[in-house]
Amino acid sequence: MRTKSIYLVALLLMGAVATFGKDEPTSAMAVLSAKGKDVFRVVYKTETATNVKVKLYNANGDIVHSSSVNNTKGFILPLNLGKLNYGDYRLELTDANGKHIEKIAYQNAVPVDNIRVSRLTTAEDKFMVSVMSTKSETVTVKIFDSYYNLLHTEVKSVNGDFAQVYNVKNLTGACTFEVSDDAGRVKTVQF
Repeated sequence: MRTKSIYLVALLLMGAVATFGKDEPTSAMAVLSAKGKDVFRVVYKTETATNVKVKLYNANGDIVHSSSVNNTKGFILPLNLGKLNYGDYRLELTDANGKHIEKIAYQNAVPVDNIRVSRLTTAEDKFMVSVMSTKSETVTVKIFDSYYNLLHTEVKSVNGDFAQVYNVKNLTGACTFEVSDDAGRVKTVQF
């Protein structure tokens, strides 16, 4: 089913190039992802053979991947982001027709079942954060207000399970907890 989707997009791109491109050469690009997967597929098609430079930038503007495909009318390029941090990336393809830019949101799709955040029923402004683990690791806890301003951040080195009560006093409106561990799992809970 996944392969059929890729070929369908490639076919649509070829149709778009054929429809628009009789006077000036044109090219088209699409980025496909499967939810929960680390591999994104870049589908590229153009009318005439050209050299294509591929660059992937992180949120800081640093190049995290660079490659070239020479003398091509089209390709499907797999990009494995599995070794990169979760976040937003910018994919830039440069060919004879100019630059094509696509944003990629690489997010953790692994179910987070070892991190729990809950409001204590005994007090309106107290929250329990717990992380189940069998090893030593680092746990990061961030607390944000309703405008996503950072109120508190804490990095804990834990050995095994971890639990702590946080007292969020004098807060009006919603608050959001963001808890992450060394495995890259992130749980975000809004109250």
